Amino acid sequence: MALAIFDLDNTLLAGDSDYLWGRFLIGEGFVDPLYYERENERFYQEYRDGTLDILEFLRFSLRPLRDHPRERLEALRERFVTELIEPIMLPAARTLVQSHREAGDTLMIITATNAFVTAPIAARFGIAHLIATLPAEEDGRFTGEPAGRPAFREGKVERLDAWLAQHARDLSGSWFYSDSHNDLPLLERVERPVAVDPDAVLRDTAMTRGWPIISLRS
Repeated sequence: MALAIFDLDNTLLAGDSDYLWGRFLIGEGFVDPLYYERENERFYQEYRDGTLDILEFLRFSLRPLRDHPRERLEALRERFVTELIEPIMLPAARTLVQSHREAGDTLMIITATNAFVTAPIAARFGIAHLIATLPAEEDGRFTGEPAGRPAFREGKVERLDAWLAQHARDLSGSWFYSDSHNDLPLLERVERPVAVDPDAVLRDTAMTRGWPIISLRS
């Protein structure tokens, strides 16, 4: 069985779950609106520009997990996924995932967005294997810091290599679908990289290297 790996934000989703989670927290009054709006926009632009300091961003984005009881966060997350994420789960993405499932491939999502936000989204797609940035925990509460290497840029490759070693798997016949130039390190590792509604940098790279370019939005 080959691995079929999917980026999540702006690939399987018509939007960015990390950014939208921040917007949702603002709307629910969980964070200071002016500060959080400004920083959320800044970090999202830096991600698109390829200049994001992932640790700085994570200390920002994981702080609300530290500051609120887990039970309240989980209830809020359920509403977030139902109200904001389900409407942007692309039908063509579901079809693509299903085609790999029917081919007998092992399905996986790899995302820089933290696992607290993304675990129920992966479950909505019926994808059991999720590699995401892990929020650190202590005595059942989130600390506001990441645990281990964030699943971002080269960190995606490192985290995937650890998974492969743990499961005695390799990348023979593997696929990776992504929209972002930030995922070039992993796109370069798999046998079958696919650019999905790519940003300008990834589109140019894919055209130069002869990688397939597809759209799940049209």
